Amino acid sequence: MPLPKAELHLHIEGTLEPELAFALAARNGVVLPYEDTEELRRAYLFQDLQSFLDLYYELMAVLHTEDDFAELADAYLARVAGQGVRHAEIFFDPQAHTARGVPIGTVIDGLARALDGSQQRHGISTRLIMCFLRDESAESAMATLDAAKPHLHRIAGVGLDSAEAGHPPSKFREVYAAADALGLRKVAHAGEEGPPEYIREALDLLGVERIDHGLRCMEDPELVDRLVRERVPLTLCPLSNVRLRAVDVLEEHPLARMMEAGLLCTVNSDDPAYFGGYVGDTFHAVHEALGLTEDQLRELARNSFLASFLDDDEARRARLIAEVEAYDFAAGRPD
Repeated sequence: MPLPKAELHLHIEGTLEPELAFALAARNGVVLPYEDTEELRRAYLFQDLQSFLDLYYELMAVLHTEDDFAELADAYLARVAGQGVRHAEIFFDPQAHTARGVPIGTVIDGLARALDGSQQRHGISTRLIMCFLRDESAESAMATLDAAKPHLHRIAGVGLDSAEAGHPPSKFREVYAAADALGLRKVAHAGEEGPPEYIREALDLLGVERIDHGLRCMEDPELVDRLVRERVPLTLCPLSNVRLRAVDVLEEHPLARMMEAGLLCTVNSDDPAYFGGYVGDTFHAVHEALGLTEDQLRELARNSFLASFLDDDEARRARLIAEVEAYDFAAGRPD
């Protein structure tokens, strides 16, 4: 069996494989501008974050019904169950769907249908995190939070994603204060495209508990010291960083140096259908490219459970960490 792990940085829309995209397009009468799945896969060659986002949002047009969202989420969960994922905290982007006329309740109810049965079907506990699109207005984010209020029993927290450059966390200070008042957990993308200062803003102005990405903290030694001291988790996505040109090649990724500096790092897949690997594939890739030891892989897996929002089920967290500590790499198959 693969090394047990949690996935904490996963956009469910980014798990839309070409085959499912074409199947949903046919179901919903959507014409995709690609002849077949192979031509679509060839389109997954991105120059930067924006070129990825253009395709990402284009393909969302195939998602219309509750059944579509349930099928998307269940396909992800079924796939990663075989890669050792035991807990998943899943991002979704309601604004990208409501802008197309899909009600927020359709999105949440569809995802929740898959997530509610995940532990029984796949052995994976789940949490759902609603993200705001940072390149949209703060007013739009607040309206989205208001629209989600009837569904808050389904939502564990809020996040901030999409194009980072020019959209600092401070833009969403009031939205995050409102989310905090509702008892929601808080995370945010920061320090991928944006500067280290965006990480500080996310911590100080938004009050986030985890930083999604955060690799540019390494440009600021004082910030690294703070993140180490405060044990702020970073949800790194190495394959994504390479595909989106934040890092030239995987062998140059700062993950190993970040771990050596004492940062609480986790490894995740981000948008695996687009970036060439799910989280088990990512563990294998960084093991090979960076020469990570078994102890370092164990640390990454342990960190994923420590950084998770399993506070309401500490017994499960403890069991999963115990599985990591007891894992026999020689007996387990490679991730």
